[in-house]
Amino acid sequence: MSDLVLTGVGCSGLTKEQTGRLGRCGLIVGTPRHLALVQGMAAEKHPITPLAPALKSIRHGLVSGDVGVLASGDPLFFGIGRRLLKEFGPDRLVVLPALSTMQEACARFHLPWDDMAKVSLHGRKTLHAPGLLLGWEKSFVFTDRHNTPASLARQLVDYLELIEDAPLLAGCRMHVAENLGAREERLFSGTLAEAASEHFAELNVLIVTRPGLAQENIPLFGLCEEEISHSRGLITKDAVRAVTLHALRLPSRGVFWDLGAGSGSISVAAARLQPGLTVFAVDQHPEALAHVKRNIRRFGCYNIIPVLGEASAVLCSLPAPDRVFIGGSGGKLAAIIGQASDRLPSGGRMVVNGVIPRTVAEAPQCMVDQGLVVAMTRLQVERTTFPEREPGKVLNPITVMTGCK
Repeated sequence: MSDLVLTGVGCSGLTKEQTGRLGRCGLIVGTPRHLALVQGMAAEKHPITPLAPALKSIRHGLVSGDVGVLASGDPLFFGIGRRLLKEFGPDRLVVLPALSTMQEACARFHLPWDDMAKVSLHGRKTLHAPGLLLGWEKSFVFTDRHNTPASLARQLVDYLELIEDAPLLAGCRMHVAENLGAREERLFSGTLAEAASEHFAELNVLIVTRPGLAQENIPLFGLCEEEISHSRGLITKDAVRAVTLHALRLPSRGVFWDLGAGSGSISVAAARLQPGLTVFAVDQHPEALAHVKRNIRRFGCYNIIPVLGEASAVLCSLPAPDRVFIGGSGGKLAAIIGQASDRLPSGGRMVVNGVIPRTVAEAPQCMVDQGLVVAMTRLQVERTTFPEREPGKVLNPITVMTGCK
């Protein structure tokens, strides 16, 4: 059986072993840049893009002999190796990797990479880049001609100014490796503002670094009210927050609307539980948004976007949600439920917490009118200590109302 020789091209070109294996191939597939390295070989050459005809050529070529595929670095690291394994199976592949671009770039910048997050924006749209790039102290990013280092730097600057985090804005750094291994190789290190004004070659990889946060090692679930910035006790209580999050069944990716966010305690808990989720914390009160921003900075929840405004007025400008929580409505509950329900996809969920009888009566009927299937949980929380040093405290009963589409 003929072999599919998947070959990673490193910064120093092809190794002797790779050259030997490719020399026995009847067909070699790759980008023009990589095919130039094997121009002297007798094999037929075929471009790797568009991919569909390239796969067809590979399949046809394997009938009569070995086929080589050239890729950058380690082709099993965010490369074409995954697709070739799916198309041809592991028994057919011979993989001859080079150092990955991540290893090469980190070596250039003297940055250990075992604790570095990996983010691929190559050929992908991103709703909120800061949530992807600031979640860890070090993030390695595959860019493309749309998600350029300069564009990403501008997005980070805009977001950090929005949440009023001047220390983090000053402390973040971008490291860009252009044309790794080529004569035109260039290394850049600088602030976000400096990177935003730079022009980078299209062939590049990016590393974003930020200072560590004092609150990064606190428990993932179980933040207490006294740890979260809020005003006058206006915060979803701990036990209620836990039940609310359970009712929401948050997905690992997608969009979450926290409407009437208040201090942002639900937003913070959701953002920390699911870092891949983009959270829009909406509130019409500047004081509440100030607490949201303070909690974003305190807990490093950069996948939260604070939005100042009345929910019914701003929802049309937000991307469609996968989950919605309504903690406050400013007297416009029916309108908000209607708008949110219209945007929810099949399988989406909406949770409304009600304390006053009017909300408890109105919310489930509004959700049913919108075609949602509604379940209700009534909570009565009493707080005591043991041994009891002071009388126990009975909190106001609250009804958690869940609508599923």
